[in-house]
Amino acid sequence: MEKKKILLIYYKLFRAGGVAKVMTNLANELAEQNYEVEILLLNREQPHFYPLNDKITVHNIDTFSHWAWAICEFNAKYLKFIPKIRNINAYIYHIGVYLMLKNWLKKNHRQYDKIISCWYKLSCFLGMNKKVARKTIAWEHTDYNVGGWLFKDQLRKFYKNLNNIVCINSPSKTYYQQFNTTYFIPNIIGEPFESKEYIPAEKKENLISFVGRLDKDKNVKELIEIISETRLPENWKLQIIGDGWEEQNLKDLTRQKKLQNKVVFLGSKTTEEIEKLLEKSKIFAFTSLKEAFGIVLLEAMFCSNVLVAYDCKYGPSDIINEKNGFLIPLHNKQLFIEKLKYLIQNKGGGITN
Repeated sequence: MEKKKILLIYYKLFRAGGVAKVMTNLANELAEQNYEVEILLLNREQPHFYPLNDKITVHNIDTFSHWAWAICEFNAKYLKFIPKIRNINAYIYHIGVYLMLKNWLKKNHRQYDKIISCWYKLSCFLGMNKKVARKTIAWEHTDYNVGGWLFKDQLRKFYKNLNNIVCINSPSKTYYQQFNTTYFIPNIIGEPFESKEYIPAEKKENLISFVGRLDKDKNVKELIEIISETRLPENWKLQIIGDGWEEQNLKDLTRQKKLQNKVVFLGSKTTEEIEKLLEKSKIFAFTSLKEAFGIVLLEAMFCSNVLVAYDCKYGPSDIINEKNGFLIPLHNKQLFIEKLKYLIQNKGGGITN
């Protein structure tokens, strides 16, 4: 029987990230199930952060070689005084993405039985080409309200041409049903987390963990402020795992709060390294402002961490219950502090895991 050939499309796999991780997990699983899997990345060729099955073929389109990116660089250098120039550049860059992706698919799409688009902007572009769209699955990984005037208000209507839509949270499924057949399929966790056994709190260290990008959306600034006001006991620490644009600002804030001995920045880590770090910690603290699912919460839970997270859209409310942690209203720092203190006083326990 002839193998089914599947193409997954995304921007990059060279950095840690939720979409990159679950896309890699899916690609590896499909390859193991004897599908012929290929990946198209819209970036120059670089080493992959997460290991890919050797059976998988990766193609690269260097979208930064297009004239659209040259305009973005000019604007960033000489026109940065213009309001919202970064937003304007994002639109210009995606003109280049659209043109290069359209050209590549025109030459290659016929060889694939199914195409999986892993980002909403790419799904909009694929929906505009009916020949490509009818075998394309839009795999949605972000808040359905994003996209602005162009991608949400103008181009999302092309989702009606797609084969179907897969969402990772139930509110997104409800929204996307107006465009096309839509399925709710939670993200793939994968090994090494799924087969882990419960680790009692007494076998762990007095650690609170955060894992994620260090950017505005993850709101780590507020987490550091919470840790400062919690006044951790001498033998407790917060470990921050990840990197990003906000890293230096967060380190500066840590110094301002005199928390150098309480907050440790560990940088970006591999999946295996994150697993080992989460095995040691007792509490996972999450102050993100928005998520599509929050897969890291499940990973922390599988490593026997009690979860304390803001009830942001979307994800935490689908994962956290009275048995595995505390769901905190967004920006309610005082309640977050109270729950951390409660868990610390109970040596990281106090909840039935």
